[in-house]
Amino acid sequence: MLGSQGSQDELRLREYDLLARIAKGEQAAMRALFAAHQLRVHRFVLRLVRREDVAEDVVTEVFLDVWRQAARFEGRASVSTWLLSIARFKAYSALRRRSEAPLDDEFAETIEDQDDTPEVTLQKSDKAGVLRACIDRLSREHREVIDLVYYQEQSIEDVSRIVGIPENTVKTRMFHARKRLSELCREAGLDRGWP
Repeated sequence: MLGSQGSQDELRLREYDLLARIAKGEQAAMRALFAAHQLRVHRFVLRLVRREDVAEDVVTEVFLDVWRQAARFEGRASVSTWLLSIARFKAYSALRRRSEAPLDDEFAETIEDQDDTPEVTLQKSDKAGVLRACIDRLSREHREVIDLVYYQEQSIEDVSRIVGIPENTVKTRMFHARKRLSELCREAGLDRGWP
């Protein structure tokens, strides 16, 4: 366990060093940080906004902010926690902008039909697909904490920082999210030992 903590500390120091170099305008450091975190940030944002084009725009905004704001990083949290905090803010801002935009024909064509297609029916036979569908049915707040804890591997403390709520609220949301997810999985037949 001690070795694991040592490697985490080394990673944190390398990332802090990258941010210090980015603050000085070093493009190679920015490329390294982007390569290390882009996929994680993209997946997190995509789960929030649910549109690939919007997610790509948000990720671009996140890393532009990092380029501009690297000198303001205070080190109170890990770099990944800081990036996910920025990503969350940008994703919700993008969602607000979209909800304020008038509905046009082009956008209406991108709205997915909720009826199951043969492809969706086939996907539902896949356990992972069913689990993803169940997670998608959770409330936004519950999806968010499940994603941060289980997919982004963030601690309760880091989730608290990212979301901007007390740790006990994160724990409460996790409890209710897991309970609801269990109910949804049971309804979907996952408790029946599907392969």
